[in-house]
Amino acid sequence: MSPKLTSPTPPTGQRPSKIRLFSRSSWPQARHLAEVLRTETVGGALLLSGAVIALIWANSPWSDSYARLGDVVPWPGAPWHLDLNLATWAADGLLAIFFFVVGLELKREFVAGDLRDPRRAALPMAAALGGMLLPALIYVAVVLSGGGQGLRGWAIPTATDIAFALAVLAVVSSHLPQGLRAFLLTLAVVDDLFAIIIIAIFYTAGFHPVPLLAAFAAIGLFAVLVQRGRTWWWALIPLAIAAWTLMHASGVHATVAGVLLGFTVPVLARRPAGGDQPTTGDEQAGTAEAGEGGLAARLEHRWRPVSAGFAVPIFALFAAGVTLRGTDLGALLRDPIVIAIVAGLVFGKSIGIFGSTYLLARFTRAELDEDITWADLLGIALLAGVGFTVSLLIGDLAFGAGSTADDRVKAAVLLGSVISAGLAATVLVRRNAAYRRVAERERLDADGDGVPDVYQQPDAR
Repeated sequence: MSPKLTSPTPPTGQRPSKIRLFSRSSWPQARHLAEVLRTETVGGALLLSGAVIALIWANSPWSDSYARLGDVVPWPGAPWHLDLNLATWAADGLLAIFFFVVGLELKREFVAGDLRDPRRAALPMAAALGGMLLPALIYVAVVLSGGGQGLRGWAIPTATDIAFALAVLAVVSSHLPQGLRAFLLTLAVVDDLFAIIIIAIFYTAGFHPVPLLAAFAAIGLFAVLVQRGRTWWWALIPLAIAAWTLMHASGVHATVAGVLLGFTVPVLARRPAGGDQPTTGDEQAGTAEAGEGGLAARLEHRWRPVSAGFAVPIFALFAAGVTLRGTDLGALLRDPIVIAIVAGLVFGKSIGIFGSTYLLARFTRAELDEDITWADLLGIALLAGVGFTVSLLIGDLAFGAGSTADDRVKAAVLLGSVISAGLAATVLVRRNAAYRRVAERERLDADGDGVPDVYQQPDAR
């Protein structure tokens, strides 16, 4: 059995040690993080491939076939407003899988991850909030100064795409310390939570309460089964499809059903019957170690590759194809919506995340972990300006898929993401030698027990 991975309690009368920002998490949490990052990095490469194919196809001599493919309606005249074209199915249907995985990850973070500890949760929560408020304010200010047309898209530059960001890290071969990687992932998860709330509240059209209540009933039945440990696919999958269909019919964006379904899944491993411990997953607070064996971890392990390797890349294929042939690029770059999105992603995200973290450290007198510098945080803050999947989804909801404004949104999201990625790579690559030394130390296992030595030291958290 490995030693306990917590800081020792200071003797009575001594002041507790200062808060260390971006310190390592426990070994089980680090192991879970590594698995997630591997999947998301591969998914990010596929996402980039889908986006590049879409851009080339939409600007090729066969661009009409790209537009026709997205407009195909596979089931015309279907009930419950399900006569959707392929592009809408990709945005509303496939992204429900993406948001289901987000829901699972959020539940895990709140029950067994960093977000269950208020001291560790304060940093990503504050950074995510600052990284969403400032881009929204910049967007509104720029659009108002340009005449006020397009205010409905204020939430577009508030999202971070973790898969795209990790693909950038893979390209520049950055060996970020574990504390920074954990911060980036947790920041993206909290960012997704806020984005889901924004979509549910501000981008709901034609609200119908009866289908919504029926959707909650289906989600409730799903919850009863998973909380009792019943993993019958023939029951859970139809209930999930019913919840998605009814949520779509209610007017609330259907992907919200995916998040709610993910929230119902227990995180902690069930105890043997007759034991002293609870038999349901979430009746007591858990740990990262227990979280590894729960149903949420198993479902996430099964569905994350589907989300990262199929759902999100297919969405990118349908969503990223903006046609630039015959477009006045000068007029495009002067468009207030384009300027607002690019400024929000490049400046709003980086200043919001960096500034809120700096203020948190200043007012709590926290210190950076010894392996981390403020330049590292700047690189991560710039990388968070890579907004793609959720930004494009909000753009569709704000202006309508295929509209003129929607094309400008796509161009702006791509431009802002590329600029943010380039600036982040420039900052992070300068520290790659230091990151590599930290990574080697974090992998060292001199005693061969399967747990790196840094996670067994007294100050490992």
